[in-house]
Amino acid sequence: VQLVESGGGQVQVGDSLRLSCTVSGRTINMNGMGWLRQPLGKERAFVAAISYSGGSTYYANSVKGRFTISRDNAKNQVHLQMDSLQPEDTAVYFCAVGRLHTVVAVASGYDYWGQGTQVTVSS
Repeated sequence: VQLVESGGGQVQVGDSLRLSCTVSGRTINMNGMGWLRQPLGKERAFVAAISYSGGSTYYANSVKGRFTISRDNAKNQVHLQMDSLQPEDTAVYFCAVGRLHTVVAVASGYDYWGQGTQVTVSS
């Protein structure tokens, strides 16, 4: 199973980015998917999750109202639209395949991980 994230970069405060994750080696249409992030020197933290059908989503309080997770099961992809970016959003962002079909808000609930993509927000 391989997950490849893309779309990261360096932006200014208030800008937007759209991260994408493409999964190969298995279909994800029965798995919840998630995005987690890890700032330099800190632990990996939950950002957003989406259920297998896309019918349920869940966000960390710090990104609620600014980030939107979505998925395209036909393309085996999951996306994270990030708006109104702030310096505290700077981190490596990872997508992951959940063990269950529901939303999962802890890192231990994910079985497969991508390599991550760097997001840097400058003030």
